[in-house]
Amino acid sequence: MKIRIIAAGGKMPAWVQDGYGEYAKRLPRELALEIVEIPLGNRGQKASPALIEKARRQEGEAMLAALAPRDHVVALDVRGKPWSTEQLSRQLADWQMQGERVSLLIGGPDGLSPECLARARQRWSLSPLTLPHPLVRVLLAEQIYRAWTLLVGHPYHK
Repeated sequence: MKIRIIAAGGKMPAWVQDGYGEYAKRLPRELALEIVEIPLGNRGQKASPALIEKARRQEGEAMLAALAPRDHVVALDVRGKPWSTEQLSRQLADWQMQGERVSLLIGGPDGLSPECLARARQRWSLSPLTLPHPLVRVLLAEQIYRAWTLLVGHPYHK
């Protein structure tokens, strides 16, 4: 099974690459984690609401283009359902049984486009807090690793 994180934004600081890479490399080949970066739309310094919406739609179109028709899409959305680590572990087991590639969508500074939200089968809220997008990448990689350790009985979670 492959899990793809499709995220708006690029050129992450070294700490993000290092943190993400640390957890991604711990996962077994049967549960590969991959990141796909989508360029941010141009917003400018004092972007109008119309320009912000245009940028969000551009990001959304690029995300949708990165998906395969059979992908199981999960939108990271503050209005989504919060999952505990144990619930994520059960989700991971369900995703593995489905046999489809899972794509987790992380929007840009203004969130995901309506089209991305409509394409998602699930909406997941990491927290009601506003989290910086670079941190979300590291957090996702760690939580996916932690969920996998629960499935296989590895002591990391304890």
